Amino acid sequence: MAATKLLEGIRIVDLTSVVFGPYATEIMADLGADVIKVEGPTGDQFRHAGRPRTTPGMGPCTLNLNKGKRSLAVDLKTPEGKAALTRQLAEADVFIHNVRKGAIERLGFGYDAVREIRPDIIYVHCVGFGSDGPYADLQAYDDVIQAATGTTTLLPRADGNPAPRYLPSLIADKVAGLHGAYAILAAVVHKLRFGGGQFVEVPMFESFAHFMAQEHLFGATLVPPIEPAGYPRQIDPFRQPFPTADGHISLVPYADAALQRVFALLDAEHLLADPRFATPKDRAANISQAYAEIALRTPARSNAEWARIFAEHQIPAMPVRDLADLTSDPHLAQVGLFQQRTHPTEGDYLHLKPPVTFSAGSCETGPAPTIGQDNVALGAPPPTWP
Repeated sequence: MAATKLLEGIRIVDLTSVVFGPYATEIMADLGADVIKVEGPTGDQFRHAGRPRTTPGMGPCTLNLNKGKRSLAVDLKTPEGKAALTRQLAEADVFIHNVRKGAIERLGFGYDAVREIRPDIIYVHCVGFGSDGPYADLQAYDDVIQAATGTTTLLPRADGNPAPRYLPSLIADKVAGLHGAYAILAAVVHKLRFGGGQFVEVPMFESFAHFMAQEHLFGATLVPPIEPAGYPRQIDPFRQPFPTADGHISLVPYADAALQRVFALLDAEHLLADPRFATPKDRAANISQAYAEIALRTPARSNAEWARIFAEHQIPAMPVRDLADLTSDPHLAQVGLFQQRTHPTEGDYLHLKPPVTFSAGSCETGPAPTIGQDNVALGAPPPTWP
C-alpha cells in the first residue's frame, strides 16, 4: 500500500509564472498537494527557457520546476477560460497567483470575487513590492530586487571592483518562493486548526531584504550604528577558495582552535609566534592576513590530498567543483538527489528529489505536464497549442 502523501487532499490552484511562485508550488507538489498549474495557451514563459528535446514548452527548467503538477491551459480573457478557472477554485484550498492586483480584479478573480466562489479560500498574492509601500505598482524581476536590496554591492565590497554586479542566480526569486511555501503551509495549518481562509501577500522585495539583512544589516542594526552594514567575514577579499596544486579548495577554519590546527597542518606553526597571530584576539583581528598566509601554502598539495588531511583533522573543507560536476558528486548520488527518470514525452532526465526527508509520509511526485495536458480531465476544452 502506497504511503500517504504529506499534503494529501490539499488542492492548490496555481496561476503563477516564471520562478517565484512556481518554486513555491513545486515544494507543495513535492509534499503531495494537488497543484493545478493554470497557464495561457502557450504556457508559462519560463517553460521556454532552454531547448526542449521533443515538445515545445518543455524546456529543461520546467521538468523540475513543474514536476508533479497538473496543467490547465486556458485563455482567462475568454468566458470559457474564466469558467474553467472558476470550476477549479470552487474545489480549491489555496489560490496563488502573481498577477497585478488591478489586472486580476479586471479578470474577475480578486480576493473578494474568489471568496464568493470559495468562502474559505486561502488567497496568496505573490508581488514584487508590498502593497502598503510606495513601490507597490512597480514591476519586479530578480535583477531589480538584487539591485534594490544592495545585493549588487556585495561583490564590490569583497573584490574592490566598484562596478555593481548581480549574483549569477535567480536567488531573489527562489528565496521569495521559499517564503511563499511557508506562507501557504502556515495558512493551511491555521485553517485546519481554527477554520476559515485568509488573504496572504508575499512580496519579493521584503522577502529578499529580510533574507539578506540577517547578517549584512550588521552594524546598521544598532541605532545609531557604530559599525557599517555588511558582515565583515562575508565581504573579506581574502576569504576565497584557496589555490592547490590542481585547483582550489574551500577551507573554513571558523573557530580559533581550527585556525591553529590549519597552521600546523601547513607546517606554519611558527606563525603563532608572529605578533599578528600570537593570541586569539590577534588572530581574529588579522584574519585576512591569516587567509593570505594560508593561500601561500595550499599549492603544495592537491585537492584530494588536502581534502583527506583536513577531514582527518576535523577542518571543514571541500574542493571547488565545476557546476557541471554536481550531478556526479558521490554524496548526492548516495542520497539520491538527482534521480534519472524517463519523462513520457521528453525522454530521460534528472529528477530533483526534495532535499528534506520525513520518517512518515511520501514525497514522491510524477513528471512535469505538457501545456494543457490535463485540460480534458479538469473539464476544459483540449489545448489549442502546441
